[in-house]
Amino acid sequence: MRGVSVVRMAGLVLLFLASPITAQAYENFQVAVYCRAYEVSEMADPAWLEARWNELASQVRVDKIYLETHRDLIIVEDDTLRAAKAFFEKRGVKTAGGITYTIDERNRFETFSYANPEHRAKVRQIIEHAARHFDEIILDDFFFTSAKSEHDIAAKGDRTWTQYRLDLMTDAARELILEPARRVNPRVKVIIKYPNWYEHFQALGFDLERGPRIFDGIYTGTETRDAVLSNQHLQPYLSYSIMRYFSNIAPGRNGGGWVDTGGARYYDRYAEQLWLTLLAKAAPEITLFDIRQMHYPLDERRRGPWQDRATSFDYEALATRAKVSNLPGAAGTSYARVAGVSFEAIDGLLGSLGQPIGLKSYRPFHSTGEDFLETYLGMIGLPIEMVSAFPREDHHVLLTAHAAHDADIVAKIEAHVRAGHNVIITSGLLQRLQGKGIERIAELEHTGRIALVSTFKTGFVDVSTSEKPILIPQIGYRTNDSWELVSALDGDNGWPLLHDADYANGQLQVLTIPENFADLYHYPAPVLNAIRATLTAHLPVRLEAPSKVSLFLYDNGTFVVHNFRDEPVVVHAVLGARTRGLREITTNKRVRLSERRGMPVRDKPPVVVAKAAEIEIEPHSFRAFDLD
Repeated sequence: MRGVSVVRMAGLVLLFLASPITAQAYENFQVAVYCRAYEVSEMADPAWLEARWNELASQVRVDKIYLETHRDLIIVEDDTLRAAKAFFEKRGVKTAGGITYTIDERNRFETFSYANPEHRAKVRQIIEHAARHFDEIILDDFFFTSAKSEHDIAAKGDRTWTQYRLDLMTDAARELILEPARRVNPRVKVIIKYPNWYEHFQALGFDLERGPRIFDGIYTGTETRDAVLSNQHLQPYLSYSIMRYFSNIAPGRNGGGWVDTGGARYYDRYAEQLWLTLLAKAAPEITLFDIRQMHYPLDERRRGPWQDRATSFDYEALATRAKVSNLPGAAGTSYARVAGVSFEAIDGLLGSLGQPIGLKSYRPFHSTGEDFLETYLGMIGLPIEMVSAFPREDHHVLLTAHAAHDADIVAKIEAHVRAGHNVIITSGLLQRLQGKGIERIAELEHTGRIALVSTFKTGFVDVSTSEKPILIPQIGYRTNDSWELVSALDGDNGWPLLHDADYANGQLQVLTIPENFADLYHYPAPVLNAIRATLTAHLPVRLEAPSKVSLFLYDNGTFVVHNFRDEPVVVHAVLGARTRGLREITTNKRVRLSERRGMPVRDKPPVVVAKAAEIEIEPHSFRAFDLD
């Protein structure tokens, strides 16, 4: 490879002999910044690197830098990698390697063909180059294949593309990545970073069943960007739920969450992605992608219309010089300060939170069904915990259409209900299980018909109206064999929205999902409250609130409520009857509790069945509490 000039190398040596200045760490997490091969190549110029680092480190505290060695067939030179490593190590900043296995990212993320002998040799060369320089290497999003070359068509044979790619990429991981890397550097740890589109992983060769066991660790892409304008339409809750899901798949081996700046119309949306990644309490590190984006200049147009309120993200703090480091650099000059302000808003809280708990949702490996439905449910206030094994010990279990991938799922449902537990299945799963034994528990049917509804009934007379008509599937049942808990009405007719069937010692419940999952957000608050009361009855806290307000629960009696709406919202946190008190963690202030009493029984006065706290939350903000 071409070496750097003598003059440039001399400049680097003088720079590294200068007194290093180290960044101050956050208390409850570490921050890493990823550098693409394009920018790492620029680090051959010491003046360029010094200026970029000073600006970055003056606005956000950085513990680690990932130096990418390859992207889009660009391979960073050895001398540049050595110089960059030395620069950061002199400043007390850890370094690790990174690889993006793309041929041309701009051409629909063009990947290698792992059946092509020439491509296989190139893949091996790339990892060997990185392993010579680093003891830790992370593979960015693209260690998958979308290639359908003649090599792939011949190798695929009679297999489906999904099965072919799963087998192909497992082979590639072992033979082209891990074996060559370890041969070059026996100390090396290779981490696979999984992106945010987990629903479709298997179709491109990402294997969540075998991959986490093959690699030395995993990493999690938590970018949700803008749910409306971005192409993926991912819901904000995914930044939390994907961290929990991957950590449940590989306990103790999820290295961190990874956020970029893309698609956030307002800085608050970027901040929320960082907060939710950290609220998952699933990993010690969070990575900012990338050093180029961190230097984007601040833009007044990204100031949210609600920023004149006391929101969790403080736009005005961008212009305040923070005591991040004593490096030169103006406060609030670039996107890095947005990350810094976001981290400062949540760092002090995280140490008070325990381990997350929630409603377990079973999602078998390689399953397809109601895509990303759990993230929509999280956005209506259901604390969701996705798992890859049926949660036999949990009293309440949620099953979406994905569970049909398990050939024994009906038997598992029946056994769980007979043991005295509650199993909640979606209308999509009911449709898939018809004629496969679900009728043993209750004669319910997904009729195949749909209804356009806007009026809903909870209880006998409580009627509410949605802000728009909603299409739902019509679920049929046998009168007096099972019961509607929530009904959707249209004229003189109606259909179950939440249905309940007794079986032995437990209940099977069916949650009707709208044809457009986002219409869950248009259900009136009384409907959402009834759904939460049934699905999360086993949890210590539940919400009464409109949609787009999320609840995060922890095993030490703490909880966080986050408002994703553009306006303030008043919610009620419903707590157990024996709750003695409630304290807001960040202010240490006590919160007033009201008592809720049940119906009187004969001549006995009504007893306290729950307590509740009224909480106001600003737009795109969170508040955290601790139960006594």
